[in-house]
Amino acid sequence: MTIQELQKTALEVRKGIVIGVHAAKSGHPGGSLSAADIYTYLYFEEMNIDPKNPKDPDRDRFVLSKGHTAPGLYSTLAHRGYFPVADLETLRHVGSHLQGHPCIAHTPGVDMSSGSLGQGISAAVGMALSAKLRNKSYRVYTLLGDGETQEGQVWEAAMFAGAKKLDNLVVIVDNNNLQIDGPITEVNSPYPIDEKFKAFNFHVINIDGNDMNQIAAAMKEARETKGMPTAIIAKTVKGKGVSFMENQVGWHGKAPSDEEFEKAMDELRKAGEQ
Repeated sequence: MTIQELQKTALEVRKGIVIGVHAAKSGHPGGSLSAADIYTYLYFEEMNIDPKNPKDPDRDRFVLSKGHTAPGLYSTLAHRGYFPVADLETLRHVGSHLQGHPCIAHTPGVDMSSGSLGQGISAAVGMALSAKLRNKSYRVYTLLGDGETQEGQVWEAAMFAGAKKLDNLVVIVDNNNLQIDGPITEVNSPYPIDEKFKAFNFHVINIDGNDMNQIAAAMKEARETKGMPTAIIAKTVKGKGVSFMENQVGWHGKAPSDEEFEKAMDELRKAGEQ
């Protein structure tokens, strides 16, 4: 896909996020929207995957370590063809396969159940090690929240990945600078995140995570990096794409009203037309 096609697809992913959270009357739009460009690039351009064969043993893997932003992953999977886009309106409903956090047992395309912050990266590291031990060529990608890097388990996993030279692993940090209780600098600052990963023998790339060109360049650089895992620190805007949600900590975990839903969808439609 061209960069413009990817940008348009990311807008569709954002619409799906808003639709799902509005229909559920709950969920996490802010961090889902901030990572929409990253999700889109991974699933529509970067990863070796096939929606018709979601359990292909040679597929690339993705672990959503910040599992509460499942609306973003679900919207991406739906638009990629893993299940009908209409299913997004069943988010968090009784009987739906779209639970509040990703569940490998219920949703096609989900490679790991996640949601307990700090744990997803460990699963991704295990997947990457498994590929190395079995001489498999698949790559493993995991997305963390910046607030999540306050968890000690993140750094245990990073230490192991660096020590084992897992160059088939890409750790992406969605650095939108906001967590549920406020700015991460005020809650418990994990900065400098990039230097911490460097200390654990990662190749580190800093980018604007809402710029598709920069995402593309970072993924290419990660693929060409040998002998060490890669960490991409992606500076993003929480709530990106919906003006009244952008950089507002209150939109970490609440659903839009009917009026707010219409306003958000109108903004996203107009952005697509432009």
